[in-house]
Amino acid sequence: MKKRLAAACLATLIAAPHMGRAEDTTRFAPLKPEELSPAQKAWADMIAAPPRNAKFTNPPYRAYIRNPDLAPRLTALTEYLRWNTSLPPRLSEFAILITARQWTAQYEWFAHYPLAIKAGLDPRIAAAIAEGKRPDNMKDDEAALYDLGTALYRDKKVSDAVYAAALEKFGERGIMDIIGIMGYYDITSMTLITMQAGAPNDSVPPLPVLSK
Repeated sequence: MKKRLAAACLATLIAAPHMGRAEDTTRFAPLKPEELSPAQKAWADMIAAPPRNAKFTNPPYRAYIRNPDLAPRLTALTEYLRWNTSLPPRLSEFAILITARQWTAQYEWFAHYPLAIKAGLDPRIAAAIAEGKRPDNMKDDEAALYDLGTALYRDKKVSDAVYAAALEKFGERGIMDIIGIMGYYDITSMTLITMQAGAPNDSVPPLPVLSK
């Protein structure tokens, strides 16, 4: 039930029209309904249904729809990664925030920040992630997830200690769930930054640009 509620909240955020800080970009400009091929229309109708309630004219969907062979495969992947993994929403949303920070994907951060807080993630943890810092008030499972994500993104290797901590908290299945979530949202982040999709408004503090 919690995962379905989180999905509904995400769909509402993604469906919001662009305004405020978002860039008026012509990259992957929204298609008109009459411009859709039968395959594109079928996919657009599919994502418009619950639990997504999404519009094909909004990010990242308006980019995905350009490839009607890939788009349904991506959304099929999210059926598991968004709502059916072994992780509670608090941790899956935490993993998504870590990924959004990695890419400085403003739209992704905007969409998932409120979902993470609603799922029980301490706002101080999200604030530290936004600043590129290791949060100092994490629960044991959050620390294990953070360390695994950091090892993958920053170190490009996973030490025995990091793996053992993740294995203890999540098991082998859970580790693959974390990798799957981060991997899918890597695709989403790359799509969003290619689109130049900024946050629709200022209701969520934007990610600061970090020094390299």
